[in-house]
Amino acid sequence: MERLTQRRLNRALLARQGLLERSQAPAAEMLERLVGVQAQVPSNPYVGLWSRLDGFRAQELSDLIAAREAVRAQLMRATIHLVSARDCLALHPHALPVLARAFKSAFTRSVAGADVGEVVATGRELLAAGPRTRAELAAALARRWPDADPAALAHAVTFHTPLVQVTPRGLWGKSGAPRWERTEAWLGRELDGAAPLDAIVLRYLAAFGPATTADVRTWSGFTGLRAVLERLRPQLATYRDERGRELFDVPDGPLPDPDTPAPPRFLPEYDNVLLSHADRSRVLGGLGPGPPFPPTGRWVGTLLVDGFFRAYWRIDGATLTIDRFAPHPGDPAGTLDEIAAEGERLLDFVAPAGDRRVRFEPEP
Repeated sequence: MERLTQRRLNRALLARQGLLERSQAPAAEMLERLVGVQAQVPSNPYVGLWSRLDGFRAQELSDLIAAREAVRAQLMRATIHLVSARDCLALHPHALPVLARAFKSAFTRSVAGADVGEVVATGRELLAAGPRTRAELAAALARRWPDADPAALAHAVTFHTPLVQVTPRGLWGKSGAPRWERTEAWLGRELDGAAPLDAIVLRYLAAFGPATTADVRTWSGFTGLRAVLERLRPQLATYRDERGRELFDVPDGPLPDPDTPAPPRFLPEYDNVLLSHADRSRVLGGLGPGPPFPPTGRWVGTLLVDGFFRAYWRIDGATLTIDRFAPHPGDPAGTLDEIAAEGERLLDFVAPAGDRRVRFEPEP
């Protein structure tokens, strides 16, 4: 069984994610190719797709969301993802058990003995009248269950019901509190309960592989994955990593030469490239800054240089600050100039007006 080095796994991941070379694909196609993108911060998907698509325009993605062809929903890992409408309907049935486990772990004690099934049923009745924020659900539910934590009651509803966050949240240049609506009502279609988990796992491998069973579990939160991969084994390629762990892959998954050049890429704060493997060394190679970590918030992201995490970045007004980048002996010639040029392009995208500036802190 062929052994794949960390660097080869890095290049395979970047190639499949559109981070070795920007793709010419439409935003909708890339969204499905990636099986959705992490979207806790509404602006994150825009930067993530900009880093992957040639000529990407923010309005293209915003129009998809406005037309309900792409939606924000709690799915993999019980976190907010932006996915196509079709994928939302297929992923929700598999994600609901993940959400239920997350609720049980975090909120069971806070409901103070209230029957969760009754709470959820009441919450769904409230949502039948239209979208609501969690705060609105909490206030309404607390009148019936005064001994429970109102926030826990609201979470009981949103963690046990297929829901999406409705616009204007998620639209480019717009803002709004997260308001929840029933998925089937917002999309006008029923959930796809027949979508097999096998097909979802194959799509993960195509976008993130080669990968271990633990990697697939880390990305999704789904259970029963060992049986799925054993069932799929006859149609999969298998490898070993440098530690001898078995890796599964789709047979036509690209495995570029480990010396393939990887240009600098600015990733948003929560990007699935960084979150979708149990062993993240294929991107976190130990070359980036450690603590103190920057505060989370708008436009705080990670910079990949030669394919690996090397610095944080943030945008304040029209200034892009690259935080604690340190040159490495293995960096290609002209690395600093390439980072600055890519940073200027990022500023053109997110801050087209103003006196734009790229700065390193501290200066390398």
